[in-house]
Amino acid sequence: MSMTPIARQAGSHPSRRRVLGAGLGLGVLAPLAALAAEGKAAGYPTRQISFIVPFPAGGSVDAMARQYAEPMARILGVPIVVENRPGAGGSVAALAVARARPDGYTLVVSSQSSHLANPLTQPKVGYDPIKDFENIAILGRLPNVLVVPASLPIRSFAEFIAYAKKHPGQLNYGSGGTGSMGQLNMEMFKADAGLDITHVPYRGGTLLVTSVLAGEVQVFFDNLISMLPHIQAGKVRALAVASEQRVAQIPDVPTLAEVGYPQLNMSSWTGLAAPAGTPAPVVQALFKAVRQAATAPAMVASLQDRGVTPPEEMSPAAFEAMMSERLKRFGEVVRRTGIVAE
Repeated sequence: MSMTPIARQAGSHPSRRRVLGAGLGLGVLAPLAALAAEGKAAGYPTRQISFIVPFPAGGSVDAMARQYAEPMARILGVPIVVENRPGAGGSVAALAVARARPDGYTLVVSSQSSHLANPLTQPKVGYDPIKDFENIAILGRLPNVLVVPASLPIRSFAEFIAYAKKHPGQLNYGSGGTGSMGQLNMEMFKADAGLDITHVPYRGGTLLVTSVLAGEVQVFFDNLISMLPHIQAGKVRALAVASEQRVAQIPDVPTLAEVGYPQLNMSSWTGLAAPAGTPAPVVQALFKAVRQAATAPAMVASLQDRGVTPPEEMSPAAFEAMMSERLKRFGEVVRRTGIVAE
């Protein structure tokens, strides 16, 4: 795979870059002439586009960026570079893109960490996830799952609620850190279910997963991807999933709506955003390119194989409305608990 340098934006720094274009990776999409023509009519795009990923290479957000970069490069007719710029739980990259020129050539691959948890729990985050961005499209949804170690005598969601209420303050739940989405999700669940469970923050998903498998942490409520292999191996038990429908890989596990908590049926998402002020024709060209890439059969199959729900068609306005609603709901959790990111 070739390596191609790109012009540095204000506030950027050297990091790992990879050009993804025609003839690489998926190889499943032909150029979309009509969309390309529409983009060119608006004077966009004429040169390389950068996807700024707020996390290191190899994670779920990075994988999503690379999965979309190639087909979107084919559709738009220009190379797309994926640049990893980690730091502050995703805030470093988000802030850099918020301050970038609003011309559609510097985009951030957003997530609930960078565009929901961080603005709510980091007092000096420096950007507003709605006002400072044009939130273009969802790239995929990642169901959250409630799991317990196989060592616990719990085999259903109802048994978990009963067990937790019988042992107040004796169970621990783990998350990726104070102020993380894992903590916000669990604190909302605790309040709705009337549970007393202690938070144990971890720095890094590997340590957290190890602790769950060892039974040191008795509850995990976060991204399905990290736990799916262990669920399938019988090392942990999945009690419920936060998704609109049951997950194909674990079809016997009910949704939270099915067990009486529809308000918690909020899957995680990965999206694409541009700096505020990016022209509407550019936003629409990018939105249409995402939709064309997302609906290709090979893309759908590839996302589903990874436990990712292919995105529904949601306009930029609807995407922002969904984000605003979640910022309000989780903002109430933060105000009630006083959570501040470390």
